[in-house]
This record gives sequence, structure tokens and C-alpha cells, in this order.
Amino acid sequence: MTAVAALADEYVELLFDIDPLSPAVLGLDPLRTGLGQVSEDAEREHRAAFERILARAKAIESQGLGDQERVTRDVLISAAQGHIDQYDTRSVEFTISDLFISPAANLLTIVPMISVADSAQGEAHLERLAAIPEYLREVLGRHRAGVAAGRLPVAHLVRAAVSFIDRYLADPGNDPLLRQQAPDASFAERRTRLLADVVHPAYAEYRDALANEIAPHGRPEERPGVCHLPDGERVYAALARVHTTTDRDPEDLHATGLELIEQLADEYAVLGEKVFGTRELPEIFHRLRTDPALRWGSAEELLDTARSAITRAERAAPDWFGTIPPQPWVVEPIPSAEAPGAPAAYYLLPSTDGSRPGTYFANTYEVTERFRHAAEVTAFHEAIPGHHFQLSAALNLTELPLLRRLGGFNAYAEGWGLYSERLAHEMGLYSDDIALLGMLSMDSMRAGRLVVDTGLHAKGWSRQQAIDFLRNATPMPDVEIVAEVDRYIGYPGQALSYMVGRLEIQRLRAEARRRLGPEFDIKAFHDLVLGGGALPLSVLGDVVGDWVERVATATAR
Repeated sequence: MTAVAALADEYVELLFDIDPLSPAVLGLDPLRTGLGQVSEDAEREHRAAFERILARAKAIESQGLGDQERVTRDVLISAAQGHIDQYDTRSVEFTISDLFISPAANLLTIVPMISVADSAQGEAHLERLAAIPEYLREVLGRHRAGVAAGRLPVAHLVRAAVSFIDRYLADPGNDPLLRQQAPDASFAERRTRLLADVVHPAYAEYRDALANEIAPHGRPEERPGVCHLPDGERVYAALARVHTTTDRDPEDLHATGLELIEQLADEYAVLGEKVFGTRELPEIFHRLRTDPALRWGSAEELLDTARSAITRAERAAPDWFGTIPPQPWVVEPIPSAEAPGAPAAYYLLPSTDGSRPGTYFANTYEVTERFRHAAEVTAFHEAIPGHHFQLSAALNLTELPLLRRLGGFNAYAEGWGLYSERLAHEMGLYSDDIALLGMLSMDSMRAGRLVVDTGLHAKGWSRQQAIDFLRNATPMPDVEIVAEVDRYIGYPGQALSYMVGRLEIQRLRAEARRRLGPEFDIKAFHDLVLGGGALPLSVLGDVVGDWVERVATATAR
């Protein structure tokens, strides 16, 4: 094993020690127990460990390395630096919401996804459940430290977290922690006792502390951005760097979003005239928001439409991809306790052992207030040719270090998802012009994210300013606008990754086509972009550039 590969494996083992749920949910180590530690002392140790790996990776000379080794070294450097930047924001102290990014809500999203196939795995899982009280106490300790230091959460998001826990505790029969099939009667009985006697009281204790100790100190809706925290400008710069893997500054990103929104108006005018008989943007948005024929009648109707769209994409994929990931997929509703504050959809990658398929979760909360025109574009983003292809393809790269197969660079992953929405149009997957208006509406949202995320966290916008901007710039329904804005407030910088990543993938494709002319092969380009695992955007640019040079050189011979 080379020095680069050994260090990459050491890095992954460090990740798994810090977050033992990851190897369990992926099926890589279902017997690994624990939930991880988030205390200040633990984070200090974790940060120091990443510093050591970063220094060792930088010390490896890139000259003389093979192409894949050089990429792995660059991925290591970017990933380790990203973790250091993340720790330095101390975001666990002020990240409190009903979203899965908040530690307490995350447990109820991830732990139910762990497979329990036999009694040994059952014992490991019971240990995880028994560890929840201590984990929540550590998280609460960080929240208290944040309050003492002025790193305050946002009050209405804390109240949303309280309501989330209230919904969870009010319906023990539908506890997501009961989702696993019990391997035996003893496991089922002990799990029931643990939930009733240990887990639920721990969540109740955490809930009461949020309501009584933390919420009264929360920032108001007029000051939701991290720019209002101590050293907030540095915090936001770090989070933007982590999520985009670029150094683009907030002013540049804000201006890019505004420019894209202006460009989209022309596309809306063309489709609006065909569908609604008007080229006026306000009228098109009004029709998309208010036409009762564009609302869902039931949750099952929404889910069936998503399944149908993904099936069409699966059939068309061989014309656009040389390698088709074999992992199966399913569509499920977001669990009811999580749904009110959740985004419209999200995706969970399949387990490596085949015990769980890739899962596209669609939000059916207040389904009759959600718009059918967005269903197809969302399915293409989350499943095929989007995240299901991207994440499954990475899992199949067994010749690469595990680091490359499990990499989590948001700008690459979400950039690919957003690129897939437009790619689906090239593939002829949208069923009609209404669905294409849905594609534009998602473009509007992602362009709006550049404006709103920077507006909130760099320019000091209020929550209402962000909501009003999206109402004017997108045809999204209010139920989704409010949820989206609260997501940007609770997850600073992440919303930037989508459009930043897509623009870079499109730029690389256009440049490759320009350089290679008739020798450009779209299947080869897609296989290349998906064939190296998740990459920082600068590294992806190097990979594509090297490929173009090889093809151009071979053609010239």
C-alpha cells in the first residue's frame, strides 16, 4: 500500500471513530457502537488529529505520484482542512432546529437507517440507543457554552426543535427508532424498554432545557444570520469555503445569483406563453402558485409521480452514461415527525452491504399545498441521474481508497444534482411544459439561494427579507419558501453549493466540448465526472483538464 493510500485509510478510520454511526449506517461496520462525542475536549482532540493528517498529506511530494494517487492526496488535503474549518466555527453550539443538521434531530434520521440483521447487530444497536442520553447531555453542554460566549442560536428555530421533539414524544407507537426489523423477541422487548425508560426521558430532558434555558437567549428573526455572532464574518467565510470548496466571496456569489435570476426570466416568458398565454413573470408565478390543477390531491399521487419519473430516467440512462450503477432505489415519504420542518426532498445513499437501497425521501406534509410541477425535477435531482447515480457510482469504485468512495464535498454532490435537472431536459425526460416550468422554478430557487444565503449571513438580512425575496424571485409556494429560508438560517453556507457546483460542471463540459470538438463524448464525460468519487471543485477541474489533454493528444496522433 502506498503512503497516500495508507494515509487516506487512516483518515477514514479517524472519521469513523469520530462518527461511528457512519460505518454502521453504510453497512461497513454494523457492530461498531457509540454515537460520537461532541464535547469541547473531544472536538479539540479531533481537530488536532485532522491537523496532523493535513500536515502529513502536504508533506507528500505530488511529483512522481500516479494520477489517482495525486487526486487522493489533493482530496485528503481539502477534506482535512474542511473539518478543521468546520470545528473552528463551533457550529454545534448554535445549530439548533428541527432539521436533520441539528444533532438531536439527526439521531432520529440516521439511527433508524441502520440495519439490524442478527442478534450481534441487535446488541450493538441497543448500545447505541443506550448512549443517546449522554450524547444529548454533551450536545446540551455545547449549547450552554454557546449561550455563555454569545454564540446564540435563532429563537424561532429553537422553538421549532422543541415542537419537533414534542411531536416525537407524543407518538411513541410511530417512533422512527422502532423502524428496524427485530432479529428476535428479546431485542424487540429490550428496545421497547430502552425507548420508554431511557431514550424518551432523555429527549424530554433535552427538550425542556431548550425551551427553558436556551430559547430565551435566542436571536430574533431580525438577526438570524451568523454575521450577528462573535467573529461572524470569519465564521461565514469558513462555512462558505467548506460547502463550495472555493474562495468565492459573498459579494461575488450574491451578484451571480441576481444575474441568474434575471436570465431565467426569458425562459419563463417562452414557456409561460405556451402554457398560460402570458409572458409576464408575475402572472406566470401567480398561475403556478394558485392554479388548483397544479396541486397534489394525495401523498400517494406525489410518490407515484416521483417513481414514474425515476423509472423513465433509468431507462434512458444508457444513452448518456457508459457505466450504470446497479444499486436499487426506492421512494418513501419523509417521516411525519420530521416532515413539517424538512425540505421538499432528500436522498440517503444505499448501504455498502446491499441491505438498504438508495432512498429518495419526498415530503408529503401539507401535500395539497405542494405543487405538482416540481415533482419530476426533484426526482431527477435526488435519484436518477442525480444523487442516486452519483453516490452509487462512488460506492462501486472499489479500486480507490474508501475516502474517495465516501467523500462528502457539497459543491460536487449538489452541483451534480442540479446539473442533473438540466441534463434530464437534454435526455427528454420531462413529461410536458408544466414539468419544464418546474425545472425553471428549481433553477430560480438555487439562484435565489446564492442571494438569500449571502443576504442572511453576510449582509444581515432579516428572515422576512429573505422570505420576501424568494416570493418575488421564485414561484415556490409559501410552505416551501418558509421551510427553505429556515434551512438557510440553520445551515449557513450549504445552500451556496448547488449553483456553484453546477456552474463549474457546466463550465468544464463546455470547455471540454470546445477543445475536443467532434471527439467530445458525453458518456465519457459523465463517466469521468462520476468516476472519481466526490471531489473538491478545483480537483475536479484538474481531472477534467487532464482528460481533455489525453483525448486531444491521442486524436492528434
